[in-house]
Amino acid sequence: MTSEEFILELKKINITLNEEQLEQLNKYYKILIEENKKINLTGITTKKEVYLKHFYDSLAAGYLIEDKNIKLCDIGSGAGFPGVVLKIAYPQLDVTLVDSLEKRTKFLNYLIKELNLKNIKVETARIEEYSKKHQEEFDIVTSRAVASIPVILEIAAQLVKVKGYFILLKAKVEEELLNSENALKTLNFRLEKMYQFELPIEQSTRTILKIKKINKVSKIYPRDFAKIKHRPL
Repeated sequence: MTSEEFILELKKINITLNEEQLEQLNKYYKILIEENKKINLTGITTKKEVYLKHFYDSLAAGYLIEDKNIKLCDIGSGAGFPGVVLKIAYPQLDVTLVDSLEKRTKFLNYLIKELNLKNIKVETARIEEYSKKHQEEFDIVTSRAVASIPVILEIAAQLVKVKGYFILLKAKVEEELLNSENALKTLNFRLEKMYQFELPIEQSTRTILKIKKINKVSKIYPRDFAKIKHRPL
C-alpha cells in the first residue's frame, strides 16, 4: 500500500488525515524500523506492508468508536497498534497504553516523545494486575491479536466502565465467538457489533468486535493468570 493508496482507502471508510497526521505516521514508520533493529517489535518492515497491515488495520477500529472524547486503554500495545495510531488520527482521545514488557514500553515512551503526542501515557504492567488497580476507569479498551476472546475479556474486564466497550481487532472469529458465550455471560458483556471487512489490496479478512459491558463484574475476576490460561471461562 503506497501513501496515496493509504489516503484513498481511508477516505472510503470516512477517515481523512491532515498533513501533520500523515507526517506523524511517516515518522512513526521510520522510528519503528530503526528501533526494530534493536528489539523485536514487528516482523512487518516494508513501508507498504506497515501502512496496510499496521496503520490501516489499526485505523479501521475508529469506525466503531463513535465518541472520540473518551478515555481509551490499549492493552498489550506492543509497538503501538492500534493505540498510538488511533491517537494520531483522533488527538482528542485520552489514551493509556499497557504492555508487560519494559523494552516495549520504553519504545512507546520514546515514540510518543518523538511524535510530540499529548494526553497519552504508557504503563508497564500485566493486564490482569493493572485491571484490578484501575477498575472502571475507561470508556473503551482496545486489543489487537493479544489473546483469545475469553482470556482478553477476563484479564481486562474490570478496566471498562459499565456501558463501556471492548473493541477487539481480530482475523477470523467465528469459532472463537462460539467458545466465548460463557465468558460473555459470566462477565456481563454483550456482543453489540461485528464489523467485517477485507484488507485492501491483499483482500484478507479482518474482524472488529464491539462488546458492551452491561453490568459490573464480580470481584473474583480476573483470576490468577495460570488459572485463566489453564481453564478459560
